[in-house]
Amino acid sequence: MTSVLAVIDNIPGVLINEGDTFGSDDWSTTVSIRGFQISLDEQQVGITVDGIANGNSNYGGGAKANRYIDTENLKGVEVSQGTSDIASRSNEGLGGTLNFTTIDPEDKHSVLFSATQGSFDAHKYFTRVNTGDLGADTRAWFSISSSQSSDWMQQAAENTRDHFAAKLVSEQDIAKITAYVSYDDVHEDNYQRVTLDQFAQNPQWDGLTDEWTGNPYVDQVYRRGWSTLRENTFAYLSADFQVATVDVHTNVYYHHNKGRGDWIPPYLVDVTDDQGGSESELVSGNTVYGGSALGSLYFVDANGNALTADADCTSSITFPYGGAGAEYDAACYASNAIPVGSYRHTHYKKERKGFNLDASWMLQLEQLENTVRGGMWIEDYQRDESRDWHKIIDSEVGYEYDHTPYWVQYDRSYPVDTTMFYLEDTLVLGDVAVRVGAKKFLVDLERNDNFTAEHMDVNSDSDTLLSAGLVWHTPLEGLELFTGYAENFAAIKDEVLERDASALTDIAPETADNLDVGIRYNTNWLSASLTWYSIDFDNRLTYISADSDAGIDYLVGTNGAYINTGGIESEGIEAAVNIEATDALSVYISYTNNDSTYVDGSVSYPAGNTVFGSVEEMAVVSLDWQQDNLSTGLSNKYVGKRWMDPANSQRIDDYLVSDLYIGAEFEKPGLPKLSLRLTVNNLFDKRYIGGVAGGWGGWLGAARTTSLQLSGQF
Repeated sequence: MTSVLAVIDNIPGVLINEGDTFGSDDWSTTVSIRGFQISLDEQQVGITVDGIANGNSNYGGGAKANRYIDTENLKGVEVSQGTSDIASRSNEGLGGTLNFTTIDPEDKHSVLFSATQGSFDAHKYFTRVNTGDLGADTRAWFSISSSQSSDWMQQAAENTRDHFAAKLVSEQDIAKITAYVSYDDVHEDNYQRVTLDQFAQNPQWDGLTDEWTGNPYVDQVYRRGWSTLRENTFAYLSADFQVATVDVHTNVYYHHNKGRGDWIPPYLVDVTDDQGGSESELVSGNTVYGGSALGSLYFVDANGNALTADADCTSSITFPYGGAGAEYDAACYASNAIPVGSYRHTHYKKERKGFNLDASWMLQLEQLENTVRGGMWIEDYQRDESRDWHKIIDSEVGYEYDHTPYWVQYDRSYPVDTTMFYLEDTLVLGDVAVRVGAKKFLVDLERNDNFTAEHMDVNSDSDTLLSAGLVWHTPLEGLELFTGYAENFAAIKDEVLERDASALTDIAPETADNLDVGIRYNTNWLSASLTWYSIDFDNRLTYISADSDAGIDYLVGTNGAYINTGGIESEGIEAAVNIEATDALSVYISYTNNDSTYVDGSVSYPAGNTVFGSVEEMAVVSLDWQQDNLSTGLSNKYVGKRWMDPANSQRIDDYLVSDLYIGAEFEKPGLPKLSLRLTVNNLFDKRYIGGVAGGWGGWLGAARTTSLQLSGQF
């Protein structure tokens, strides 16, 4: 039931937080590596799928790996902290990249099916069919799954996900052809961030409600009105072949994303001057395109005329966001006053088309092996975003809304062209391998206002980015020393263009210089690694969200704003040990110590302060036992104290979460091979704050969650 993101949470330096165990809310999902984050605030870790760019990871039009791959179809995840592969295709890879890879089809025909039932109304049904050999060295698989769950607090949310995927591999004399396609359709009801005071008051509730009250101010936090709807279609066609002595890999890909984000503002926006008459916003079909708000409508009379609250009345509403003014309180109007409210939709759409080419050539000269590789990435995409406001038909009854909007606030398009080139040379002489490389990004962004025809564009080209590395296989068998250096770059995101044109002159792309030094040791029963790293991060872009602990600015004409907030210096160590203690028992231990501080700071982000939300210390101890047809395991992850805010005035407590699984397999001739697995996440029901964003709040960690899966293969 968990998302593909969850599988890397025990890797050194990596912290994955999702709103619930099943990863059913993109809004509350955060990924942190060495203090770099993917969250509502930041996009600083690159994600690729089978080496292909994911199209950014942001909430508004982006897609993380869980939108492209079902967990059952995941082959593995290549985690590159800091000095990632020079060929990685990402505009976000400041803190490294995560490459999620899909399984290949099997040679023999087979069917895999599974059914999972879990806490909080959760279930998932999955089937994958391997075709086996289709002739001419061609094979394929296709899969389909459907899952559903609710929130862990009130069981009010309606979370659904339907996913289809297929993959084909054909190995011919001239080339190996691979094709992949996936379709993902989700409806998610979100979780809300909480402050430390709210966490202390009730660590099991995020302040969203499960019942409609008929009071628009209270119902703005009705959970089913905080929703994310997304459809993602992704496909690629790749070819691997040789031209003389040159190995070539190339592919073309396509990605279509569309969806919506919902909120329930506790008023109607007055967008038409009705000269003192009844409010036209109440009448279906009177859609206004563009313009600005003239005011807000809270209560009307039976004839549709706006009402004004009693000037001497003091509101008795105390929830949410500290309470409301008299204009929101029915007690401050005549008894026949009618409350009005809105259902606000932000519509997202993105279409990407891209091309990748990689080539490598190896030359052997006696003891010297020299490999030259290079490549390019070209992508063209356009993201469309619009926002419309719909009248709730009857605010006293429920959140059903008029499907014809009364106001379309804005409609914009963001074309982006990306070109990346890289070249790298690797020399291997005996036990020493040395690599040196360079890459460059050419990124052009535009914003087109579809109402006013206003146009702006920004160039976000990188400098030439250098990288280098060295690996020494020492005389001691299994022991190697390594070091690496990489200049990483994140282009300005198209969301930045939501700001006023005058502010864009102050925006610069983010860059990070990463240095790694480490040691690795591998034998047939022990593998261990220790890495020290140092990172200089410049021009950090920070997202200023429309929502805060004081409430939500529903009328802001963007999702928020981005500003450069100086730089960050990070230094730390990462260690991992895996021990095959016996034929049946393995032990895994990892430890991370990270220090990330602001430099060249500002009033809001003081120099010398620890970066808010950054993980300062983590440790993992996992035990796995497997013998005959039985298996069990216990994983324990410790996350140290963090700062909630850049002022370093609010300290988040550390926490320890344990996960347990017990499994058994049953196989008899002539019958499907059956597996039964019980998983308990957060075994001891620890209450904690997980992901952090915005500099003021974080999402609650999920409560203890149990799931039971029955799977079969024949």
